[in-house]
Amino acid sequence: MEDWAEIRRLHRAEGVPIKEIARRLGVARNTVRAALNSDRPPKYERAPRGSVADAYETQIRFLLNEWPKMPAPVIAERIGWPHSMSPLKKKLAQIRPEYVGIDPVDRVTYEPGEITQCDLWFPEPRVPVAPGQERILPVLVMTLGFSRFMTAVMIPSRQGGDILSGMWDLISGIGRVTKTLVWDREAAIGGTGRVTAPAAAFAGTLATRIKLAPPRDPEYKGMVERNNQYLETSFLPGRQFTSPADFNQQLAEWLDRANARTVRSIQGRPVDLLETDYLSMIPLPPVDPPMGLNQRIRLGRDYYVRVDTVDYSVDPQAIGRFVDVTASPQEITVFCDGHIVARHQRSWAKQAVVTDPVHAATAQRMRQALALDRQKREAATRRHTDGHAVALRALPDYDALFGVDFDPSSTRASNE
Repeated sequence: MEDWAEIRRLHRAEGVPIKEIARRLGVARNTVRAALNSDRPPKYERAPRGSVADAYETQIRFLLNEWPKMPAPVIAERIGWPHSMSPLKKKLAQIRPEYVGIDPVDRVTYEPGEITQCDLWFPEPRVPVAPGQERILPVLVMTLGFSRFMTAVMIPSRQGGDILSGMWDLISGIGRVTKTLVWDREAAIGGTGRVTAPAAAFAGTLATRIKLAPPRDPEYKGMVERNNQYLETSFLPGRQFTSPADFNQQLAEWLDRANARTVRSIQGRPVDLLETDYLSMIPLPPVDPPMGLNQRIRLGRDYYVRVDTVDYSVDPQAIGRFVDVTASPQEITVFCDGHIVARHQRSWAKQAVVTDPVHAATAQRMRQALALDRQKREAATRRHTDGHAVALRALPDYDALFGVDFDPSSTRASNE
């Protein structure tokens, strides 16, 4: 590089001839001529040595022509690949775009109140939910498109009713809802490619819509995906949780600080831009949307109802009748003919049993009353020595049978 620069300076600035430059620098005259003819600095380029995958390129192209998205391990098996996977993957990265094409991603700008991206995040730390039991629980994350304002809450399960309850908790916390809620193909929201009936009813009540992302396209909701990673790397490290309520409390405190940071893509703080987003969002309806887990069953002799693998006791007086079970992330309520027959705090554990002492006492009294009634019926029946039961009749039955009356007053009256 230094020789190239010096050759050009000597010849063009000082007018030194080529022969003299070659003598001074100890290089060949052809080297001097090449340096003078080149307008760019010299750069070393290694000649390509080829790859062990070059010999298999014809076979690879034959497979890609029919199955453009065939995975590398399958291609290696089909062509009898004898080497490590690295050269094959490099070759596939070069030639696969010729068959599947390139799908460019555009930068999208969102208007205020236009969109909210939603997703479930599954943090690895297990949270205690009962004595001796810990679980990995889902966290619902929602991000406003314009302000980048982020909200999140841990929910007991990924069932549709629990997800919708979490959405309502976060939406009502803001006070308004955007015109569109973007979800991926989450099973309880739109796993079949169509929005489920409960999710559609929820969106319809709020006068918004749920839009499903294309399959296998995480960039479609990249904001919330990045926030999931942000939660993973900035919220979780160094934290311990004693319960889901403790997790949500720590998360809420952290979100206050996270929404006050400056986001480079919008050159502002989400908490400052939330007001602009809010003014363009849809006001909430006067009634709550349908959400939670709901079921209607006939209460059996085992006076318990099951919600998400947990059994809850019900007033035994409702045995044999239909009861309506409503479950929110916080509470389980059971109705019978419009009257509350059970109310419990919801357990986030698995295979647990929750019993109200009042229900157990009522069941005990009912069993005792039934046993006493059975004893009375048995006492009214005598048995022969061979075990044959003989009914005990009242004495007036025999008087009526034989037409006698041993009442002295009634005999005197008849004589008169």
